[in-house]
Amino acid sequence: MRDETFMRWMRLMPKSAVSTAVGMATRAPMPVAFHRAAIRAFARRFKVNLDEAALDVNSFRTFAEFFTRKLKDGARPIDAGDGVIVSPVDGAVSQCGPITEGRCVQAKGVDYTVEKLLGDAEAARAFQGGTFATLYLSPRDYHRIHAPLDGAIEGYAYIPGEFWPVNPASVRLKDALFCLNERLITYVRTRAGLCAVVKVGATNVARIRAAYDDVLTHRGQPGKVHRYANPIPVKKGAELGVFEMGSTVILLFETGRARWDASLVPESVVRMGRRIGEIV
Repeated sequence: MRDETFMRWMRLMPKSAVSTAVGMATRAPMPVAFHRAAIRAFARRFKVNLDEAALDVNSFRTFAEFFTRKLKDGARPIDAGDGVIVSPVDGAVSQCGPITEGRCVQAKGVDYTVEKLLGDAEAARAFQGGTFATLYLSPRDYHRIHAPLDGAIEGYAYIPGEFWPVNPASVRLKDALFCLNERLITYVRTRAGLCAVVKVGATNVARIRAAYDDVLTHRGQPGKVHRYANPIPVKKGAELGVFEMGSTVILLFETGRARWDASLVPESVVRMGRRIGEIV
């Protein structure tokens, strides 16, 4: 399907309703033989490495349990190097670089403002002149999100939105895509200053769940940053949340505090726990 045709079709599709229905279907109990066959077919289609999963494929009661699977202990060693920033997810780099005049690059010729991404002018001020990295999770990837550094979770923000796909065609053709879709943002105070871990929903990503609090998208009060009176300590590599289908994570750091490795370029593969940059 040509990219333009795909985007016209997506404009017509009731994305929120479809995403909600798909999410409900993945969590619904199914006959054992049916959902095991579906899981194996999905794994073959997208070349999922089932050997890394903490549970045997026959142990998953629903497709959602398989998709949000945990990995075996040691499957993703965390680079403990002092000052090392690690990838929060398995995926591939979409874009990375400086935040210039309050804007991040989405694709060639397309950008968006940090203020619109975070939905909060006050929160955005901390990242003016900083750095960003956008990491895309494909269907085959592990879909839990982890802390890139030791720190303390100071708060979060849930921003309702649309459910556009975040595939390469959409990223190239849809202005401010990541600012339109639903987001769950975690703010972590680290040795590199404040870090925002922005989890972006997409088509069929009906829910994003936090690991550090009872926070689930599509539930509760959306709005500005919810700040903790007592920040929650978090270790590098500790779980921050989970996508209930695949999507995108955007990391934001303050100015002059983080430097990406030269290997972190568009389309490069990242793995949770492996080095992607360093504290300056």
